Formats: sequence, structure tokens, C-alpha cells
Amino acid sequence: MAQILVVEDDPDVASLLSHLLGDAGHEVTVAHDGAAGLAQARSRQPELIVLDWMMPELSGIDVCEALRADATFEATQIVMLTARTSDADRARAEAAGADAFLSKPFSPRQFRSQIAELLA
Repeated sequence: MAQILVVEDDPDVASLLSHLLGDAGHEVTVAHDGAAGLAQARSRQPELIVLDWMMPELSGIDVCEALRADATFEATQIVMLTARTSDADRARAEAAGADAFLSKPFSPRQFRSQIAELLA
């Protein structure tokens, strides 16, 4: 299936996401902060990246903007998965280049469905 990078600083959430994606047949790599996530993205060039918004080093928004500024990642799907839920937050994520926005807590079913839709 797809190569997916999860960038999430909460180990429990990262583990859950990795499990959900792995069970769906995807190859999953996890980074625990924005700087490591950006480095992993550049070295692995995944098809899809799941980004937490609020992380140490670089925020998910910072990572998203850096990826979108690089033509290499033009086709890469980016999902912002965050506890931030306002319309302004959603607009900010879209402006940064996120393809999808999911709020925490999230439904595993909804998460899997969103990933499948983005990869179709």
C-alpha cells in the first residue's frame, strides 16, 4: 500500500495511528517532533503525512509550510490531526497546505476513511 509518515509527539497517539495505518497495510514511519518529521519526510518522501499541530521544535503548521514550499512534495497528501478545532484553525491549516483536517479526539473509523480517500 502506501508509505506514510506520522509526526506526533504523544507516544500513545503515535502508537495508535501507527497501528491503525499498519493494520490497513501501509508502511508507517513515526517521528516525535516537527524537526525530526521534516527530516524524515525529506529522506523518505512518503505518499502521505499525518501531522500533529502542536509539537516541539517545529509545529505541524511549520512542517506543512516547509513541505509545500518544496516542489518535491507537491503530490504528497498532508493530514493535520490536532486538538485545535476552531474555524480559524482549520483555515490556517488549509492555508499552510494541509489536504485534510481532523480534530482530536478522532474516530478511528473516520481516520481510516479519510486516509483511504486521500490515497485513492
